Amino acid sequence: GHATISADLGSQAGFALKTGLPVISNDLDGEVRFQPPALLREHGIRRAINVILQGDQSPFGVLEVDSSREGAFVPDDVAFLQGAANVLGMAIQRQRVERDLEATLDRYQLLLKEANHRIKNSLQLVASMLSLQSTATDDGAVRAMLHDALSRVSAVGRVHERLYRSDSIGIVDLGQCLSDVARALDGIDGKCRIVVDAPSGIALAADKAIPLALIANELISNAVKHGGGERRISVRLVRSGANKVELSVRDSGDGLPAGFDINGTQ
Repeated sequence: GHATISADLGSQAGFALKTGLPVISNDLDGEVRFQPPALLREHGIRRAINVILQGDQSPFGVLEVDSSREGAFVPDDVAFLQGAANVLGMAIQRQRVERDLEATLDRYQLLLKEANHRIKNSLQLVASMLSLQSTATDDGAVRAMLHDALSRVSAVGRVHERLYRSDSIGIVDLGQCLSDVARALDGIDGKCRIVVDAPSGIALAADKAIPLALIANELISNAVKHGGGERRISVRLVRSGANKVELSVRDSGDGLPAGFDINGTQ
């Protein structure tokens, strides 16, 4: 059950709380320093001992032991009980710190989600402006460059959208990000079919996921634009070690030109 007693100097618990000193009362019936609570009399309590549950700056409360048997509490009992109270005090303090940290973490995560949401929206605005610029120009080369920039901005925006939707701070599912990038490029050229084999569950920090998303975007875009004829583009992501992944982009198009030297490319 529950009971309420006075926290002032009128009770032994209140006395301990106010003074910060342990209190031993071996004869509650003859006690003259304070008035024992009626609760103790109702249960036939004859003696009691109180020590402080000390907090970081102020006491959490008191720890009290009561006995209905004859006898006497001694200073050694105070030392033992104070040791138990100190352990309880540390446990309470740790619980409060963990609760405060959890609240801070929740707030930080909310702010980070909001930041990623705003970045995603800003990138979408930039992508829209690039799209408008591309339709306003008659220069094919300029239009192609604007489309490339639009594709890259959109790829970064999709990673931030995943960050916004993720429950983990700064971590995204790389497989889902690559699927988003491929889905955005699928259908640009009616002769291409993009197939993605990127399992979910490969988590990666955002600062590593964004460059990989851009690399995938470039490789897929190049395969779409320069592969030639009807073709299948395969995007595959596999875990190759405890802390390693492999990303491959293949297509069934015309292949590399004769004399192609990868070391001489930029």
